[in-house]
Amino acid sequence: MKFLIITHVVHRYKNGFYYAYGPYVREMNIWLRLVDEVIVLAPLAKLDPPDPIDIPYQHDNLRIVSVPHFSLTSPGQVLNSFWKVPLIFFKVFRQMKSSDHIHLRCPGNMGLVGCFTQIFFPNKVKTTKYAGNWDPASNQPFTYRLQQWILRNQVLTKNMKILVYGTWPHEPPSIHPFFTATYSEREKEDVPDRQIRKDKTIRLIFVGGLFDGKQPLLSASVLKILRGRGYDVRLDIFGEGPERKKIEHFIEENNLHDYIIMHGNVSAEQVKYAYKKAHFLIFISKSEGWPKAVAEAMFWGCVPVTSPVSCVPQMLGNGERGELVPSDVDQIVFRLEKLLESPNVYREKSLNAATWSRQFTMDRFESEISSFLQKG
Repeated sequence: MKFLIITHVVHRYKNGFYYAYGPYVREMNIWLRLVDEVIVLAPLAKLDPPDPIDIPYQHDNLRIVSVPHFSLTSPGQVLNSFWKVPLIFFKVFRQMKSSDHIHLRCPGNMGLVGCFTQIFFPNKVKTTKYAGNWDPASNQPFTYRLQQWILRNQVLTKNMKILVYGTWPHEPPSIHPFFTATYSEREKEDVPDRQIRKDKTIRLIFVGGLFDGKQPLLSASVLKILRGRGYDVRLDIFGEGPERKKIEHFIEENNLHDYIIMHGNVSAEQVKYAYKKAHFLIFISKSEGWPKAVAEAMFWGCVPVTSPVSCVPQMLGNGERGELVPSDVDQIVFRLEKLLESPNVYREKSLNAATWSRQFTMDRFESEISSFLQKG
């Protein structure tokens, strides 16, 4: 089977291997175990070394077809994209024509081009992994809505299985509720028995890109307030992004160097170790699909305190497995203090979180992917 991947994820090359964002590649490597030949149509940063969070594809017959990176978030970028999009469309069309299975990664600019182009191939076998918020009631950019509309439309989109996060009413039969996974069955261990008391160190963690949409500064603000109320709190921040300077300034301004550690992008093993030690994940993102940080934290019994976006309320059992909070630092602190005063409730949520998350392993993921490819 000749398997075509169309994605906006930027790729890099080093020592004979193509690298890209670790969580994405880790998932795609499972798909690739089941196919003979792979074409990846994506932007390629030829001169940039891989980031620490990047990992290589694992396939002996893989080729990258490079396309220019483009964006549609401002009028200037739209104008700059006019010459790029026809070239990208031509490349996408040509690769789709010669492939046996078309796989789109949405939402994203390349996903948008792929959504339009796949209309010309109604008989090709296709899958789409929609890694964003599928909630029909959510507020999203126009281009995301457009991709959802095309994918839902059974006249324009044929012979495709669309994998989405969460279960939503009134969807066509081509829409399949799905999940993503990080850990395997063999990685399961006893859930750490964390003690939470006011005289004990409370460990908070943030994992994700340091972008405005993920609001990492809220995590630091929570720590500051809790420390002001007498709690011995520590915060570990994992990730990189443009919000880093704001957080560093906040740390400097409030003299929190000893209590907030910024680790940057590190290996999955280092993050896994941190989850096992942390009491709470503070992750107040404005928009998500299936937030891997939430599912990963839950796997180790680290109780997530997170925003009710996308399928997150479903993940948290509407509060049985964590705390659903608004983007309000006082509300977040209030919920945390309630749990700190109720260690039995905390432990119950911790165990519930681990029990639920451990259903979704890499082993199950591979089995599900295999069934989709075989059905195709």
